[in-house]
Amino acid sequence: MSPLLRRKEKKRPGERMVTLIGKPGCHLCDDAEEVVAKVCAETGAQWEKKDISQDEELYRLHWEQIPVVLVDGEQHTFWRVNPDRLRRALED
Repeated sequence: MSPLLRRKEKKRPGERMVTLIGKPGCHLCDDAEEVVAKVCAETGAQWEKKDISQDEELYRLHWEQIPVVLVDGEQHTFWRVNPDRLRRALED
């Protein structure tokens, strides 16, 4: 069977990783961090924060979009984080 047709194994929330990419002094990043921390605490998902000012590759990829939220390495959203949408993504 083609890999494109196979269903991905559903991960439990505790196996999910949310990455928040931002920078210090960014008010949208602070707002996003509050939402990410709250939703991850509720769902049991892990999360991490990365600073684009400390990583040239992240800066090159995301400097116009921060904050950027990744779920399991895939871009989920940028600028504003909708808690309901993030919660749904973690429960899928």
